[in-house]
Amino acid sequence: MPLVLKGANLNNKSQSNLTLLESLTILECVYFFGVDCNKGDISNAWSTWVGLVVGATMGAIITWWVYYRQKKISEKQDELLNHIADLEENNKTMLNKILSLEEKIEAMLGKIK
Repeated sequence: MPLVLKGANLNNKSQSNLTLLESLTILECVYFFGVDCNKGDISNAWSTWVGLVVGATMGAIITWWVYYRQKKISEKQDELLNHIADLEENNKTMLNKILSLEEKIEAMLGKIK
């Protein structure tokens, strides 16, 4: 029983009835550096397609991994920058309190003299 390729957007009945084997025969043979191959041998075409699929898959995996790592690093950097901003705000608050305390001490010392 042949496998039938069916597409959602195919309008032509003859196109929708192509079997898997018939659709693979269009691959036939890829001419490599001008070397002709037998019409019955599609190993060259298969190796080309497998290479393309494997290469695209590896590229997609590496791209996803790099994106994921960069996203994680970016989130850590944002967290660190927010923490630094909070520390800076706390330091400004403490510095203002120390300055106001120093002014009060100076005023008290001025009254004592």
